[in-house]
Amino acid sequence: MKFKKITAALSAIAMSAGMLSAVPAANAADSDYNYAEALQKSMFFYEVQQSGVLPEWNEVSWKADSMVDENGVETDIVPGGWFDAGDHYKFTLTNAYSASVMSWGYIQYKDAIEKAGLGELYRNNIQWAIDFVMGCDMGDCVIGTIGDKSDHNIWCSAEVYLRKHNLNEGNWERPYDTIENASVEALSAACLAEGYIIFKDSDPKKAAEYLKHAKSLFELADKTRDCKDIGGMTSMYDTQSWVDDCMYAANWLYMATGDESYLKKIETDYIPNFPKEEQSSENKYTWGLCWDDTSQAAALLYAINTGKQEWINHVSHHLDYWIDGYGGKKINYTPDGLAWLFQWGSLRHATTTSWLALVASDTVFADNSTLVKKYKDWAKGQMDYAFGDNDLNMSYVLGMGEKNPTAIHHRTASGIHDDHWNDLGQESSSEGWQTEYAHTLYGALVGGPNMEGKYINEVGQYQYSEVAIDYNAGYTAALCALVDEYGGKPLADFPPTETPTWAEWEVAAVLNGSGNSYTEIKAWAMNHTAWPTRVEKNISYRYYFDVSEVLAAGLSVNDITIKSGSQQYQEGQQGYAEVSGPYLYDGDSTGNTYYAEIKFLDGRAIQPTGQSEHRDEVQFRISIPDAIDGKSTAGAWDPKNDWSYKGVEDATDLKKPDSLNDHITMYVNDVLVWGTEPDGTTPDLSQPSTKPVKPTTEPTTGSGTDKKLIGDANEDGSVDIADATAIIQHMGNPDEYALSEQGKINADIVNTGDGVTGADAVALQLIEAKKIRQSELPITMEQYNSLLSE
Repeated sequence: MKFKKITAALSAIAMSAGMLSAVPAANAADSDYNYAEALQKSMFFYEVQQSGVLPEWNEVSWKADSMVDENGVETDIVPGGWFDAGDHYKFTLTNAYSASVMSWGYIQYKDAIEKAGLGELYRNNIQWAIDFVMGCDMGDCVIGTIGDKSDHNIWCSAEVYLRKHNLNEGNWERPYDTIENASVEALSAACLAEGYIIFKDSDPKKAAEYLKHAKSLFELADKTRDCKDIGGMTSMYDTQSWVDDCMYAANWLYMATGDESYLKKIETDYIPNFPKEEQSSENKYTWGLCWDDTSQAAALLYAINTGKQEWINHVSHHLDYWIDGYGGKKINYTPDGLAWLFQWGSLRHATTTSWLALVASDTVFADNSTLVKKYKDWAKGQMDYAFGDNDLNMSYVLGMGEKNPTAIHHRTASGIHDDHWNDLGQESSSEGWQTEYAHTLYGALVGGPNMEGKYINEVGQYQYSEVAIDYNAGYTAALCALVDEYGGKPLADFPPTETPTWAEWEVAAVLNGSGNSYTEIKAWAMNHTAWPTRVEKNISYRYYFDVSEVLAAGLSVNDITIKSGSQQYQEGQQGYAEVSGPYLYDGDSTGNTYYAEIKFLDGRAIQPTGQSEHRDEVQFRISIPDAIDGKSTAGAWDPKNDWSYKGVEDATDLKKPDSLNDHITMYVNDVLVWGTEPDGTTPDLSQPSTKPVKPTTEPTTGSGTDKKLIGDANEDGSVDIADATAIIQHMGNPDEYALSEQGKINADIVNTGDGVTGADAVALQLIEAKKIRQSELPITMEQYNSLLSE
């Protein structure tokens, strides 16, 4: 982790405008598929991928905030962004690439998207990633990876992932790295330049920030000219070439600014280094657009921007290679017609190339009706293959069509609680593990079939079964073109509100021992929540028993003792339970039913993150004395008519279904969530799942204010390096970069008595360097000097 000094204020930005030419839509024709519905559902997938504190417009009913500590505070070094795939990593590379390709789709087909009523939804989703990418700009480097090295060994939902991290690492902050990588820097620049194009009219202030960062990141990438520094991306995203990404970014900066120097840079620096075909001087036209090869996108953009015939020809060579061959080379095809590049995300490549074919048809080939028909027909055919036009009649877009893959490599969609994932999506499990998915991952494009056109329906075969933000990016952009061509309407009743398909809270119990004077129970309280996955602090359960035999023998309720035996957690730890009673159950008119209460001091320890964490074991004994005043109490204790004993006597193993006991009732926040009380009362599970109400927290105070966060100079709700930039900009040019009165109060981190100073900006870097926490602000000058001297 690096501690960086901010040495100078950022320069002001001169903004100029550039935009792709509007291209009239071709005549609409009928289609068997509703591409607007598919586009709507693709946005749903990206909302599932959202990390951090969710925006109000997130429509996923079963999703909640993630990567937050026990106080609900987001702890990733850069908040927000998209999780990469079926895991919980965040990569600047794939966020930038995916947002860039999707933004291209919006820029080119804005009118069609708006006409379909999806404009605001689309813009919201891409801006979520663009803002994250901007936050990853560290000035002289970029954030590369946010996430744990053990991520791929952990299967749990995003909402509780940080709790697993805390168990393993003892803290609430995920690691991150900074890298000097021209590919990441250039793709980030491209993404932000597109953000400027999209938002310059609706949100000029934010758009200006995008353009400023886009320019500086491009300069950094052009200076770096190397992409070997990949940090935590090792074995996942090993970037190979920077030239394509710099050329791609330069095109977008030209379109954003109209500055001819970007095209000149392409001509003098990048085109001479454009990749070549093996053992040939011809520019490379094989392979396909993806996160590690943007050369064909860069070539198409350059052809659009300059109209140069040699590059228009190059684009046709690439598309012909994918369709019917060029230069003696042709891509492989599955027997049922999918253009198949290789096993990792075969549909990702086919649909992304379909995007290039569609946008090229509407731009550089618009006047060539023969090529337009060839390329558009092929692109539609590849997209329709994904929707079910294949020998398996399989829609590889989840939640579209009647037949989807059932084994999906996605932790949060599975709602899994015990870390056993190999049997997900299968008809049954020989070991009894979960096979059912909690959620439908609407709109996600899975990796796709193998070269024989067969789908390997196993979670562990993730080259086929995984989903990813970059898989959906080109597919989504292609949908924009198809909506422009064929129209379509989003669904009025989408997304659905999901309700639980299994019990979210359960109690299992077995007999741990019994005698003439006692019953001893071993029980598990279990958290299997997935609507949304969550933890709760206030959890308890009740074991009911009948005292009629005790009273008939001349004893009283006061002679009954309830005490704890062995527990999974020790006293003082989260998960420790207080065992108390007996308490009279007021639902029994005879007055003979009492209960023992097992109440967890902090039930958040019962978390659906693994085999041992999803349940909390407590052993407890209900007993009477063996003798009173020398007289045996034999016969005064008989559990057979106890309400909660039903099922316990026959249960064999807590791990087996026969131990689930719905006569032991469970309560969360004092609401019945499991079991049936002796009077027949059952939980009300009829209400649909809703997102939990976010807790109201007291505002952080300091410097005489009772409003926003200390350190939040730009008032965006978070404290990060962007606030240091805002302070420095304000100090350098307070007229152009004015802070509000509240922003000035928030920015006064070091109590010098002189208001906002450079020390405040440096203090923010101390937070980045993990030398101090935001919660410890403000600090005195003495504390500040002490921290600097460490």
